[in-house]
Amino acid sequence: MKESTANNSRLSRQKMQEVASKRIKEISKEFTNGFKFLEDYPKSATFFGASQLTEDNKYYKDARILASRLVKELDYSIVSGGGPGIMEAANRGAFEVGGNSLGLLIKLPDGQVTNKYITSSIAFYYFFVRKVCLSFSAEAFIFYPGGFGTSDEFFEILTLIQTKKVKDIPLICVGSEYWNKYKEFMKAEMFSRGTITAKDFELFHILDNHDEIIKTIKDVPIRADVPLNEDEINTKDE
Repeated sequence: MKESTANNSRLSRQKMQEVASKRIKEISKEFTNGFKFLEDYPKSATFFGASQLTEDNKYYKDARILASRLVKELDYSIVSGGGPGIMEAANRGAFEVGGNSLGLLIKLPDGQVTNKYITSSIAFYYFFVRKVCLSFSAEAFIFYPGGFGTSDEFFEILTLIQTKKVKDIPLICVGSEYWNKYKEFMKAEMFSRGTITAKDFELFHILDNHDEIIKTIKDVPIRADVPLNEDEINTKDE
């Protein structure tokens, strides 16, 4: 009886290793394909926000106009998750002025609703691979009001900026009446307990004026490349 249990345990570990190995290959392939896709679009801004908003919503209208200005005035490609709502608005703004309108899609069991304003796209199975690619080469992160997904992306990128994993990339929050409530929460519940510092409030910008947004982006040097961090350099040299 004991021998049978041990054999089953060994088989279970072997199966786990096989599954892990296969998954690692799939993840590596997704990262490789994603980075390869982005190579053709070195100057870009990534838009985040609610997928539920329709074209009569003020944030939708605002994102559409801002995206078009970033294309026309800064020659940026516009990147989004490729879905409806704010993603559609950003892609639409870029599409309507002849810009690169990119969609980083996600494969879902029931399929993802994609917008019709995408000029080029790539689909991912893993959410975390897609999130890395959404932020990998962007010159600016533009956040509009959203739900759990937008909040997840906002705080993850904010953490990367706080820990200097991402440097000199403006994180811009559009919709001050929404984002100021986030800031009030941070002050009341985080800063008051010492879990963040006063300087952490300088890591993001709450701006509604498009001229100010464009100036904020222009004041940051263009990313000539995406440098490896120290760990990656050491690994590469081995």
